[in-house]
Amino acid sequence: MEALLQAKNITKIFPGVKALDQVDLDLYPGEVHILAGENGAGKSTLVKCILGVHRPDQGQLFLAGEQMEFHSPQEALAKGIGAVYQELTMVPWLNAAENIFFNREPRYPGGLLINHKKMKEEARKLLADLACKDIDIECPVKSLGIAQQQMVEIAKAVSMHPRVLVFDEPTSSLSDHEIEALFNLIGLLKSKGIAILYISHRMQELRQIGDRVTILRDGRQVRTALMSQVSDRQLVELMVGRDLNRIYLRENFNYGNTVLEVREISDRRGFVRDCSLQVRSGEIVGIAGLAGAGRTELARLIYGVDKPGSGEIWLHGKRMTGKRPGAMVEAGLCLLPEDRKDLGLALRAPISWNILSASLKKVFSGRIIDSKKEEKISEKYVEDLSIATPDVKREVRMLSGGNQQKTVLAKWLCADADVLIFDEPTRGIDIGARVEIYRLMNDMASQGKALLMISSDMAEIMGMSDRVYVMSEGQIVGQVAKEDLTEDTLGSMMMLAGKGEGHDE
Repeated sequence: MEALLQAKNITKIFPGVKALDQVDLDLYPGEVHILAGENGAGKSTLVKCILGVHRPDQGQLFLAGEQMEFHSPQEALAKGIGAVYQELTMVPWLNAAENIFFNREPRYPGGLLINHKKMKEEARKLLADLACKDIDIECPVKSLGIAQQQMVEIAKAVSMHPRVLVFDEPTSSLSDHEIEALFNLIGLLKSKGIAILYISHRMQELRQIGDRVTILRDGRQVRTALMSQVSDRQLVELMVGRDLNRIYLRENFNYGNTVLEVREISDRRGFVRDCSLQVRSGEIVGIAGLAGAGRTELARLIYGVDKPGSGEIWLHGKRMTGKRPGAMVEAGLCLLPEDRKDLGLALRAPISWNILSASLKKVFSGRIIDSKKEEKISEKYVEDLSIATPDVKREVRMLSGGNQQKTVLAKWLCADADVLIFDEPTRGIDIGARVEIYRLMNDMASQGKALLMISSDMAEIMGMSDRVYVMSEGQIVGQVAKEDLTEDTLGSMMMLAGKGEGHDE
């Protein structure tokens, strides 16, 4: 069978950086080809060269045997190469149907008037194929949840009838139910002969849907093979370029007194009901649950973003119920949010400012910020946490996902937090950066800090937690000790009160 898409000897050089160095890639009709590698390995650059965002400095691109040279994504799309990006590209004030068919609206004879009825019918059919019948196609997409917006983005790409479709981290904000619907759709696209290039950091996804894999490291192609020919361990070691004896590094189990206690807390919307938990110093406590179980809502209550309807929160033996985030930070508790870009960082501010942003009053007694002192302090945390950056004045948006997460962590360490809530600490982060985050979490626990970790990654929950609370439909339905942690045990407990869908997870 002839390859539908071929990229040969693709090289791309940016000032001071060779992002791609003679990379080859081929895609066949009806296959899912995984593109794997750490952040910065060159995956996004290769995709952008294929889609016409970048022009390669060397190499050729062939589509169905014909050499192509795209100058824009529109030219690539016209030839049948489409993409679903992790970062959404929709017009927020337009509705779902209008976004799906933006600039391609069906029209009445004559071509002047848009046939809104037909457009809505086709949009509903596309979303139904994605098992998303509950999306209101007539409301502005900015009113939809992130997961629903992502499904609209996918529907838009599918509506263009592509020959090649690139998925770049498509499941980062989807629930298990939506991921299952997406994978069913990918199976349907494969059956129609569409070639799919799929990028994800979730190892279980790669194994679940991938036929072949190409691994990049430092801009070079390391290996292309059938997924069945490489084990998970080999895949990880090829990506990071080193032997990983263990991914999960939990050790040094020395617990102190209870520092965080939540007593029968409930919110005012019914998303969290009568939840109680305790975290001791030196302990990593996990919270497991399906999407919509109320985990993020519970974290927001503890941190003070939302006011509880009932219950109590105690920190270091002091009642903190109803306190706002500023008071919680001063008392030593912080939250690393799931959405680090929007809620954890000022993306266009320097790394140094982000690191000191929660500690300005503590570090600078007056109203004047000493830039040299700011730089010296931030450089210490950059070194301690191995944040990869040429200098601390670089805008944090220029960092990889793993280094952005480390910057959020540095901010709270600088603020001297000793109780840390991690909400999806490694979402969207490559395996090498994950190992670094796990090392830092273990180090913090060894220093006597208390960690509460929310995660949808079952392996992460079992590998890093000393105890696990399980949530379902807004309630804590059980607690599991480390020695009893199994996927079957956690899975059955998650399902105790149903699947619990639709809240702010």
